[in-house]
Amino acid sequence: MRLLWPALLVLATSCGTAPAAVPLPEVKGAFGARPQVSMPGVRPGRLVRMAVLETGGGRPTAPGDVVLADVEIRRWHDNATRLSTYGTHRPIALVLDGRPLPRAWREAVVGRPAGSRVLLVGPAAQVLAPDLDAAGLPPGEPLVAVIDVLGGYPQDARLVGRPLPTPPPGLTPQAPARTLIGGSGDAVRAGAKVVVQYVAVAWPSRTLADSSYRTGGPAAFTLTPDGVPSGWVEGLRGQRVGGRVAFGAPDAGLLYVVDIVDCVGC
Repeated sequence: MRLLWPALLVLATSCGTAPAAVPLPEVKGAFGARPQVSMPGVRPGRLVRMAVLETGGGRPTAPGDVVLADVEIRRWHDNATRLSTYGTHRPIALVLDGRPLPRAWREAVVGRPAGSRVLLVGPAAQVLAPDLDAAGLPPGEPLVAVIDVLGGYPQDARLVGRPLPTPPPGLTPQAPARTLIGGSGDAVRAGAKVVVQYVAVAWPSRTLADSSYRTGGPAAFTLTPDGVPSGWVEGLRGQRVGGRVAFGAPDAGLLYVVDIVDCVGC
């Protein structure tokens, strides 16, 4: 367990207390684990502030990427959690293709190496990204966000030189998983976060039911029964990054073909 004292970047100014006079929250814990946050017993001021708590060693994110991140958002005044992807096991996806994104989030995630942990403090209007539910919070409500940047990936990330995946002939929802292309990266383990592109088709019609290629690009899931669709834990466990696997979900009547783009925590 670590306590990290960050370098501070002030993103905006306003009348009032100088930034040095307002301490930042204390954040304990390692990247990838749900953070423990302690709030200072003072008013936060009106400034939007960002601090890099930990710099990762992975590829920096770039414009055009889909940035996948775990996020914990808390209210300053009572430290109540308003949103946490650590509990839902579904990291958020931010598409850096020119869509509206608060300046604070751009500073937090653009060019940030995978494996970085970033702290944001400021009003809800700036600390909540567009796809995060404000749940009725006033725009000026002071919030604290801890962001773990899992990585940035091209929207069309796929296995190099391979066509878009389709379920192989003869595959049924009850059939064992098939490795279509063997990967050479880390082996996927239960409980890790997997970054994937996938296609799902209905059985027996084999009509398209879902596809990450049509819904914004790579997605991240925690490989636990409550974090992924039915059949995924059994279908992906033991497969390697860079591989392609096909498997069925009998309960859902679906066939999946999944490209394993990355694995965080394998």
